[in-house]
Amino acid sequence: MNKLFKWFFGFLLIVAIGLFCYSYFIDDSLLVPRKSPIDTVTLVENDLQLDVVYNRPSKRGREIFGGLVPYKEVWRTGANEATTFKTNKPLKINNDSLPAGKYTLWTIPNDSTWQIMFNTKQYAWGVDKEMKPMREPEFDIISLAVPVQHINKTVEQFTIGFDNTLDVIALTMAWDKTKIEVPIETFD
Repeated sequence: MNKLFKWFFGFLLIVAIGLFCYSYFIDDSLLVPRKSPIDTVTLVENDLQLDVVYNRPSKRGREIFGGLVPYKEVWRTGANEATTFKTNKPLKINNDSLPAGKYTLWTIPNDSTWQIMFNTKQYAWGVDKEMKPMREPEFDIISLAVPVQHINKTVEQFTIGFDNTLDVIALTMAWDKTKIEVPIETFD
């Protein structure tokens, strides 16, 4: 038993040293929390399940739309990895059909409207080495424009959610003083 304990303790020590070296020399984010933490939002209603996985950047005193996130340019809709949208049932979005599956979600923010794109390709990251969005438009399955709602309250951290208050589902996005809603319908 004593020999087994020494072997186990030695193994744990090697793993701890390995993790420390990895975090120190290769990935400094391993032990430090992300500035834009990853989050998952889920809506479950009857047999429908919708999931969004995204990273949540913070305002931190910056000008967001028209500044950090330029107008009229494709945005990865969050930070870090590309934002994903998953549905287990076919949906109707803006009179277009979105089959069940997993998609990347891209936006083009403007002052009065946003263009929302559901893209069939999965991307490992949201931007390339030059910080340009990795979206390839030929893989867009749905593209629609939605109006911007200017809100009085400042939303510090980018937030995606689902609103189902009146039995009408909406995918919502809010940050700074801007909010948008993407209407989602199920096929009955």
